Amino acid sequence: MTNDDLLTIREMCDAFDVTPRTLRFYEAKELIFPKREGTKRLFTRRDRARLKLILRGKRFGFSLEDIRQLLDMYDLEGSEQTQYLRTYSLAQDRLAQMEQQRDELIEAIAELKSELADGAKMFQAYSTMPTQAPEPQFDPLNKSAA
Repeated sequence: MTNDDLLTIREMCDAFDVTPRTLRFYEAKELIFPKREGTKRLFTRRDRARLKLILRGKRFGFSLEDIRQLLDMYDLEGSEQTQYLRTYSLAQDRLAQMEQQRDELIEAIAELKSELADGAKMFQAYSTMPTQAPEPQFDPLNKSAA
């Protein structure tokens, strides 16, 4: 492997729009494995491919544990079919969850719009009323409001 194939942490951050902290976190979680030269981290093509898959998985809402399992399957010799089947199954489950969340969100939005419309009518009714009711006058001899 040549040094041209290696990226520094700054180059990885720029290429993938992530922070150094994110890369160190994924390294600590053993999702990527940069080479170390002293305190310097150098990322291989394999790290770049793994990071791309991690970010895609996160965007789709997969847990880091799901992502780790899929990446680990990829590392096993001859398990490409197993990995594809597991990925496909997880993706189907995640899509069903996302569609359910979408449906619940659409329902909540419609309900909130209805509540806001009712509130707007109420505010409109309040705006036609006098802004302040007159203070009742007290007559000490009558002991009632005038």
